[in-house]
Amino acid sequence: MATPRPLEDRFLETLRALGVARGEHVLAAVSGGADSVVLLHLLRFGAEAPGVTVSAAHFDHAMRPESAEDARWVEGLCASWGVPLVSARADRALRSEADARAARYAFLEAARAESHADWIATAHHADDQAETVLFRLLRGTGPAGLAGIAPVDAERRLVRPLLPFPRAALRRYARGHGLQWREDASNASLDPARNRIRHQLLPLAERTVAPRARAALVRLAGLAREDEAAWEALLREELRGLAREEDGAFVLVRERLSGYDSHVAARLLRGVLRRLGAAPDRDGTRSALGFIRTAPSGRTLELPGGVRITTEFGLARIERAAPPPPPDAPLAIAGERGRGTCRIGGRELRVAWRPAAEVPPGDGRAATVAVGAADFPLLLRGRLPGDRVRTPAGTRTLKRLLIDRRVPRHLRARVPVLADARGRVRWVAGVAPGDPPAPGEPGITLEIDDA
Repeated sequence: MATPRPLEDRFLETLRALGVARGEHVLAAVSGGADSVVLLHLLRFGAEAPGVTVSAAHFDHAMRPESAEDARWVEGLCASWGVPLVSARADRALRSEADARAARYAFLEAARAESHADWIATAHHADDQAETVLFRLLRGTGPAGLAGIAPVDAERRLVRPLLPFPRAALRRYARGHGLQWREDASNASLDPARNRIRHQLLPLAERTVAPRARAALVRLAGLAREDEAAWEALLREELRGLAREEDGAFVLVRERLSGYDSHVAARLLRGVLRRLGAAPDRDGTRSALGFIRTAPSGRTLELPGGVRITTEFGLARIERAAPPPPPDAPLAIAGERGRGTCRIGGRELRVAWRPAAEVPPGDGRAATVAVGAADFPLLLRGRLPGDRVRTPAGTRTLKRLLIDRRVPRHLRARVPVLADARGRVRWVAGVAPGDPPAPGEPGITLEIDDA
């Protein structure tokens, strides 16, 4: 039987496979427990030296009486190993594991920036992976959830190089190198569900059902991760033809989405929603898909997580719901020449006007309109209920005109409208050009730009 390769060598290979290059700076998250001490030791003293700059980060959650003593112990460990340390203590009471996790990762990201590190490394290992997959499986997760803990979080520049190694192998390494660590008494408690899985459910499964249950769950996570990666590759290609990005939103072609098999369409839609930070369950995805396929134009569906879907003719616009814009600030135009600013539909606009030019610009943001002395003061504003516009075919409501001109619903409040002193609409940017003055007739030219 071949002699197992040293853990140090396999760790170095894993580190490189995760994208950590020689010469980069790695910030190790060190709680003081055995796993994080092994991680720090491997980074600092591993065989063939990983060739990285190493620093450490410790966050005191202040959830246990002995946590301050743990922090001092980590400080001493880092000093003896010659590893720079960034540390902090929670400034408020953390009432749950979720609160603690959020505070810890916020600290790690700030510590990475402070220390100018390229990567954060955490000490999650194979047993953590098995427990996570089983926990999610019992709660009815989908395929993405079965992928478990990701080895790399590219967005946060975070790696988990101990993920391939079981807890027992890390403890053997620690004992073999004479390492010491701090024991967290709360890990022995059966109160958190994760601890019951660790101390009761998994050991029982391995004794009575599957002797290698932990390894099987880790393998399942790997298979699910490969499956998700394949889907992501296919999604990227399909989404190029199905959707476009526009001002932070995704705009889908409704007819094309409806042409897919329902299961594929749901997967594509879920991929878009995940890019916006939403994670609907199976029923939520089906509901959103049905809405996109059948809802009349101009309808809106609000999803959990602050994501909104709006149907706009043959399109569906999917975006994060923005806070309501500040109220409009219209601009009064009292004479035939001047400058000013206004706010319409959240857009800040610069406006200049002067006596009518001989050739009016044609870009939709400027207009030459016939106005006489009795028409002043003019008002540049957003549309109002009841606005009507004169067209060659007679007067029409501005609402109907905007729909007929296929102006997307989310843009209609941002369209500048010019009204005269009697409230009559004289010009609508890009929609109703207004009446230009006849030769010798008075008028003004408006030019509008984003502020």
